[in-house]
Amino acid sequence: MHTNHFKASSSRWMYMSSTDRLTDEQIRKIYDFKNIAVVGMSRDPAKAAHFVPKYMIEMGYNIMPVNPSAVEILGRRTYSRVSDIKSQVDIVDVFRPSEDVYPVVDDSLKKPDIKVIWLQEGIQNSDAEKIAQERNIHFVFNRCIMAEHMRLFSNNH
Repeated sequence: MHTNHFKASSSRWMYMSSTDRLTDEQIRKIYDFKNIAVVGMSRDPAKAAHFVPKYMIEMGYNIMPVNPSAVEILGRRTYSRVSDIKSQVDIVDVFRPSEDVYPVVDDSLKKPDIKVIWLQEGIQNSDAEKIAQERNIHFVFNRCIMAEHMRLFSNNH
């Protein structure tokens, strides 16, 4: 069994026993896509669902918050669903409990040209993975998009 250890931003060690099988090179290529819908993005600066997309904005990514209970987050208009976003979405980054993922992915697939479904740390849904893979969409799970970006790119400067 493959395991990953990395230091989380909360300064405690996180342990993950099950994640996708994408290689570092495959993950690195995902970061070439710049338009990211963040499902479950939070207004609370203390939550990962806020500071992770904020980091991605600072790294030059176009973040589109998806949160039906907010009008705007970080000065960006929010959407109720991924399918409501009129502009191009390349990556759907999900901060929702595993049991809520399938309807999010099902809705996201209404948009053409989605390239990646990314489930944040601790999130996994095999039914959602199956429908994404049927469409040849990369499916990343149980990984933090910020931690992976830092791990893969911070030493390259």
